[in-house]
Amino acid sequence: MLPICIALALGSAAEAQERPRRVVSLNLCTDEMLLDFADREQIASLSYLVADPSISTMVERARGYPLNDGRAETILFSGPDLVLSGTYGQHHQTAILKAQGLEVLALGPWTSFEEGQAQIRTMARALGHPERGESLIGRIDAALQRTKDIVAGKPSVLVYDRGGWVSPSGSPMNELLAHMGFRLHHQALGLPYGGVVRLESIVTSPPDYLLVDEDAGRAVDNGTALFSHPALMRTVPPARRLVVPSKLALCGGPATPALIEALAAEINAKVR
Repeated sequence: MLPICIALALGSAAEAQERPRRVVSLNLCTDEMLLDFADREQIASLSYLVADPSISTMVERARGYPLNDGRAETILFSGPDLVLSGTYGQHHQTAILKAQGLEVLALGPWTSFEEGQAQIRTMARALGHPERGESLIGRIDAALQRTKDIVAGKPSVLVYDRGGWVSPSGSPMNELLAHMGFRLHHQALGLPYGGVVRLESIVTSPPDYLLVDEDAGRAVDNGTALFSHPALMRTVPPARRLVVPSKLALCGGPATPALIEALAAEINAKVR
């Protein structure tokens, strides 16, 4: 779990003094939290990814903000006092920025909802708006409370991604499915830590339900063609496939309440 290392400022004057005034985000997930927590005038630029409607949930909210190309040189010349980044694929950029004395806050993908809460608090406090982080945590908790044990009978479920990839049983999505009342199918496949599962394994030992993203309904590449395989269609037909928009699950944060509600709607429509 990421440490919460940025203390709350004491008093409104001190809080205003410590609040960063030019924040740059290099990562889609930090883009979304920055838009949710910061004042408009605090945002110097967002990553270009936030403008891509296929992956971003905040295309409309991001309109009008400057976008950056993610290059360290570009960021240095923009003069930020705080840089937000991910932990994968941006080590080179963040190393350069830190070497130049810039403050960098790097946040990785959530590994649990508990860690996600810690990240939200860290980010909101770094921006000087801890109450906005608590508001998001409250919305997530409320969505979780509304969906606790909504599935009866403990049917099995498997999160099945493109290329046959299965996420670890301890991932946030699987944590959410267990919270809603499902039994995870990982043990039956011998994959408690995730990995690639052969189609034959699912056909011979099928889960009651598959959780897939919206691309599973069409073969757009080799990774998604597997979803339309005749054997898999017979074993787990579309009526037993729970579909959620992949961009809701891509980043933990402001999209999480919508992800929980979208999954609950699919369950109410298909799980009997």
